Amino acid sequence: MLSYRHSYHAGNHADVIKHLVEVAIILYLKKKDKPFCYHDSHAGAGLYSLASEQAQKTGEYKDGIGRLMAKAQQGAFLSTALNTYLDLIKELNPDGNLAFYPGSPAIAKMLLRPTDSIQATELHPTDFPLLQTQFLQRGFSRIEQMDAYAGFKAMLPPLHKRGLVLIDPPYELKTEYQDLVKGLQLAYQRFPQATYAIWYPVIERSSIEAVIDAIKNTGIRNQLRIEYCPKADSEGFGMTGSGMLVINPPYTLAADIKAALAEISDLLSEGAASWQVTELVPE
Repeated sequence: MLSYRHSYHAGNHADVIKHLVEVAIILYLKKKDKPFCYHDSHAGAGLYSLASEQAQKTGEYKDGIGRLMAKAQQGAFLSTALNTYLDLIKELNPDGNLAFYPGSPAIAKMLLRPTDSIQATELHPTDFPLLQTQFLQRGFSRIEQMDAYAGFKAMLPPLHKRGLVLIDPPYELKTEYQDLVKGLQLAYQRFPQATYAIWYPVIERSSIEAVIDAIKNTGIRNQLRIEYCPKADSEGFGMTGSGMLVINPPYTLAADIKAALAEISDLLSEGAASWQVTELVPE
């Protein structure tokens, strides 16, 4: 299992993939004028200083967003989602120095329109006040110090019947894989119209394949798997890659992410990276 506090890993290769998928989905939802809801189940602190003791201790952002930003200085990428994502990072760092990195709720706040709503839950006593402070001046926001799955019961379905639910557990406890499947089923039952984006780490291949099979076998239709691994699978300690399991993906998402991964795969890897964008369950 992981011990995955966002502040230690902000901007790493897993964040790049997770937030690239988030941006691509939000851009698609914004194509319609009708408002939608963004719900973040494990929101974290929202915004991270890359000069912090935690970020400097691991230095993971240097091989993630650091490499992408260095490459972007040489010219724009071809992928619209990738360029939009990088524009958000540049907006937070206007002097060109990579000092801050946005978490998933901060990315949503930057991209959503004033009429779109944001919901977020975070249980950690240190992270929650930091998260809450960032949304005090924004309307149509509900930020709660609450367990993620209790948040599904309390907040779903939202007023707007379109939306994105981002599920990003820390995977610190052995029960979290089972809790994830149960929580997803609960959320989907309450809000089946939404797009669900579920982040997962690749640590031990057999364990993650088991949980993906469990989600695949829930009976929920229209599932897309996106995975990027800058390192080969290993039975040792540490995360070798990560992925997003997307339910009800926009019809453009697979092509968008394939194009982006083709551009950045080798850039984020020391050797031969592997990635996939695979339909798990059809509509």
